[in-house]
Amino acid sequence: MNQLPIKVIVLTFNSEDSIAQVLDSCLQLSTDFLVVDSFSTDKTVDIARSYNCEVVQHEFENYSRQRNWAQNYASLDDSQWVLHLDSDEILSDQLAISIQKEFHSKLQNVDGYLFRRLPHFLGQPIKYGHLHPNWHLRLFRSGKGKCEDRLYDQHFIVNGSTKQLSGWLLDLQITSIDRWTATHNRWSSLEAQEIFNRTKRQPKDSTLQAKLWGDSRMQKRWLKNNVWYRLPLLLRPFIFFVYSYFIKLGFLDGRIGLIHSVLQAFWFRFLVDVKILELNKKSRWTNL
Repeated sequence: MNQLPIKVIVLTFNSEDSIAQVLDSCLQLSTDFLVVDSFSTDKTVDIARSYNCEVVQHEFENYSRQRNWAQNYASLDDSQWVLHLDSDEILSDQLAISIQKEFHSKLQNVDGYLFRRLPHFLGQPIKYGHLHPNWHLRLFRSGKGKCEDRLYDQHFIVNGSTKQLSGWLLDLQITSIDRWTATHNRWSSLEAQEIFNRTKRQPKDSTLQAKLWGDSRMQKRWLKNNVWYRLPLLLRPFIFFVYSYFIKLGFLDGRIGLIHSVLQAFWFRFLVDVKILELNKKSRWTNL
């Protein structure tokens, strides 16, 4: 089997139900695996080691810092390619073939590749709604890319040219509703803090640029900065639901699509707004 010069970095925590599928999906590309585990208490580490992965454990603070720590730990040459995956993200066969074709073409006048991610919820792919199109940069030359320093909604950024590849990055999200809501509760706190702090300026080369005419990630960031943040708090989740479920055709995903849209709007997005209100009140109390 022809292996490609790619270092695969996977972040894990109690991922025994999915980690083998993730690693299996990469085997036709590379067997050079680094698993950065956040002190799992299940069989995640044992499964990873059975694939001859290098496993290192590191305390999790947030995704941005964990991803960048992992890449720094790997001590890669600037020209070496690195593929970043979460513990429930699987390369579809078509995506793996697309990557192979790119590397075998020997034309690689590209510094990074964007994958289209297909989210799943309660075991069903979510093909409609606000998450589409949902492109993520996950494969790039290590000296050119890093994860932007944000508490939530972090993206990898590359100082160079990028290209979109065909095929899906399957985001299986193997979890229970209890764990899903608990996770999104934590994320809502991070999102609220990120919005509360957004007046702080960061260097342009350290964050994903908000551009209406950029790639889909840049367009979403532009819309978030220039439209979403200007909408009234607590009204935004209702607008979000109408946009995702009706305008973006989330209803075509059936009953699971309804559950997903309601939870995203009236659990996650509503909770973010309530926590922003709480932060604003605390700030006023502090400044009295």
